[in-house]
Amino acid sequence: MSSIDRRLHADVLRFDLGEEERRATHAGTLERDGRSSRTLLKDGPLRLTLIVLAPGGGIPEHTAPGPITIQPLRGRVEVMVAGDTHSVAAGEVVSMGPGVPHAISTGEGAAFLLTVTHPPAE
Repeated sequence: MSSIDRRLHADVLRFDLGEEERRATHAGTLERDGRSSRTLLKDGPLRLTLIVLAPGGGIPEHTAPGPITIQPLRGRVEVMVAGDTHSVAAGEVVSMGPGVPHAISTGEGAAFLLTVTHPPAE
């Protein structure tokens, strides 16, 4: 089901993260891009996205407009920030402030929740 066909905001939303990972895992996309994703929540400034990385997959260096958290659900991700590598496993979370350049990779494959808070429009 595409995001057009499902609610991305409401007073209450509840997610089965195992089922959401299954839905986010697109074999062709993983093979082609090394990653696949599914937006779970898009409400005002808040975004919650489940990202699945194939073994050896990753996300090149980029920045986010607001503060973020990365919380692995399965596997381990390496988060590179300012020359340091932070190894983050399921059960852990890492956060970064707005505009901090970072990259993400995994050797074994992983799934993680990415939370981004966008700054208010001026």
